Amino acid sequence: MTEFEDDITQSLTALRNGGIILYPTDTIWGIGCDATDEQAVKRIYALKQRSEAKSLVILMADVKDLVRYLAHPPPDIEQTLRTFNRPTTVIYEGALHLAPGAVNQDGSIAIRIVQDEFCRHLIKRLRKPLVSTSANLSGEPSPAVFSEVSEAIRQGVDYTVKYRQQDNTPARPSRIVRIAKDGALEIIRN
Repeated sequence: MTEFEDDITQSLTALRNGGIILYPTDTIWGIGCDATDEQAVKRIYALKQRSEAKSLVILMADVKDLVRYLAHPPPDIEQTLRTFNRPTTVIYEGALHLAPGAVNQDGSIAIRIVQDEFCRHLIKRLRKPLVSTSANLSGEPSPAVFSEVSEAIRQGVDYTVKYRQQDNTPARPSRIVRIAKDGALEIIRN
């Protein structure tokens, strides 16, 4: 069994049992859990020592998954997402079927459709979206590479993915945008 496949299998076991994982995303290293599991989401906030008032990013593998987790997905969202030339998290209104702690207090939700091979395989096999938040304690810098992930985070997860740990290409967080009702893009973080 390859390292990639072993990591997928071990991650799925952890996630299906309410666990949290440390894994490479299409941007930086993240801490993740099943985005529909309320207790797992609470564990992420506790590990990060982060206020639950700050919402989390949700990763999905396919645009069609949006219809299951949003009350009113924008009708032209697939075309809009195709115009993005780098990982972009979009803030949507009207989250559905996600753990309460993953959803912002105003009912909005930050979702990124991932292109990364590992994340796509994991999400498709889990058949649920993943929480993705930077693998750092609240207030500390986000790790650009695996070696920058603190010991506190490494010790606090149920499984650490081995795939891409040796990749030292510096990564950066995604761009964050909100799509206004008139379709205009508002850049939250570039």
